[in-house]
Amino acid sequence: MRALVYHGPGRISWDTVADPVIEDPGDAVVRVGTTTVCGTDLHILRGDLAEVTAGTVLGHEAVGEVVATGDDVRRLHPGNRVVVSSVSACGRCRPCRDRLFGQCRGGGGWILGHLIHGTQAEYVRVPFADDSTHRLPFSPSPDEAVLLAEVLPTAYEVGVRNGEVGPGDTVVVVGAGPVGLATVAIARLCSPRRIVAVDLSTARLEAAVRMGADAAEVPGRMIAELYEGPGADVVVEASGEPDGFVLCTRAVRTGGHIAVIGTPGRSTTLHLESLWRKNVTISTGQVDTSSTPWLMELLRLGRLQVSPLLTHSFELERAVEAYEVFSKGTESGALKVALRQR
Repeated sequence: MRALVYHGPGRISWDTVADPVIEDPGDAVVRVGTTTVCGTDLHILRGDLAEVTAGTVLGHEAVGEVVATGDDVRRLHPGNRVVVSSVSACGRCRPCRDRLFGQCRGGGGWILGHLIHGTQAEYVRVPFADDSTHRLPFSPSPDEAVLLAEVLPTAYEVGVRNGEVGPGDTVVVVGAGPVGLATVAIARLCSPRRIVAVDLSTARLEAAVRMGADAAEVPGRMIAELYEGPGADVVVEASGEPDGFVLCTRAVRTGGHIAVIGTPGRSTTLHLESLWRKNVTISTGQVDTSSTPWLMELLRLGRLQVSPLLTHSFELERAVEAYEVFSKGTESGALKVALRQR
């Protein structure tokens, strides 16, 4: 088959590789219909994740069709259309029993496109298939369905739920990339008083307003007003940048919550000298994707409108070009980039 292969920092190519096969009785092989390029993939390409070795097929989000299953797979059959979760779950260890699938100690967690071959390929082997896929009981567009693999669960679980967004809250989202924008859309369901989006890109700020933000601006007046005034109840750091975290510490109110949702590519200074007196709660987290069935139902009912997040699509064999467009998102206007197999 053909796949997007990582060859070390700064080097990827569209190559011919061995077809995936059933290696464990709990495996399934899925024909990839739609996958995406994710911000984490760019971190890998920059060499930020040393554990990703040369020769690894990248990608960890997909929608596709099951073509083969191992003898122990009970919930899936060839022909089933599924979301392949970005997080694999053995289903047996203590974290998995607590639905903390991102912390799986039985060989799961974030492994696709990280520790094993991923989804930016014609086919992918999915370990622990019964607990690491979600059958699609309806027919959403592939653009919406693929967001269930990681973007929407991350926005809800690590941003909205961990941040304890509630009715009447003032919410600030720092970073209006795909996950930040998804956070805006999902936070709206919690009846906040106001949602403010902050980003350096005018196009992304405009997208934030379309997704439901009450206000959007480059860092400036609104952050200063929050710092000098009551502050925000919840601030979601979705940029992954050290400066973004500093903005969060300025915007949050005394007793407020900072939910770190962006993937840090560099070390970030925690300014405890200014934070310790504010009684601020800071939460982080690896997405678990335990909320995917609930989010899927919101999509089915039309309660969540997220298709605008996916701005560009390429045929799968144009994956290298897709990376280039996505990496220059502030210039190209790319938010989420899809790769589709014909």
